[in-house]
Amino acid sequence: MAVEVGKIYEGKVASVVPFGAFISLPEGNTGLVHISEVASSYVQNVADHLKEGQDVKVKVISIDENGKVSLSIKKAIPEEKKTKKAFSKEQPKGPIRPADIDWQSLKTQSTDMSFEDKMNKFKSDSDERMQALKRSSDSKLSGGYKR
Repeated sequence: MAVEVGKIYEGKVASVVPFGAFISLPEGNTGLVHISEVASSYVQNVADHLKEGQDVKVKVISIDENGKVSLSIKKAIPEEKKTKKAFSKEQPKGPIRPADIDWQSLKTQSTDMSFEDKMNKFKSDSDERMQALKRSSDSKLSGGYKR
């Protein structure tokens, strides 16, 4: 049985390389998970996410005319696990993208608040983010030198 595009398979990490990981699939097939398909967050080093011999679920994205199989780990994850909390009090590790926001919970939260409360919340959130941005840019501008 050959692998089929769109199906999810159980595989084992055969080797980790700087640009991704090779996965051993059933029936002796092998495919590549590109670094951009390892996780839904930014991946700088594949070895931080995958280890040789690790069992993983992968989705077959494509099979080219030469028989090379392209795989994705992040597309094999069910949708429920991909959703993140709307806004937390913790500072995000990177920029907030619209896909990271749970819009439904924000909608239900906002109907309970008056306009003035919404504006005050927006202002306090904005002030917190501006302070974090200023601290970040100040540390970068100083170059790490202390006089």
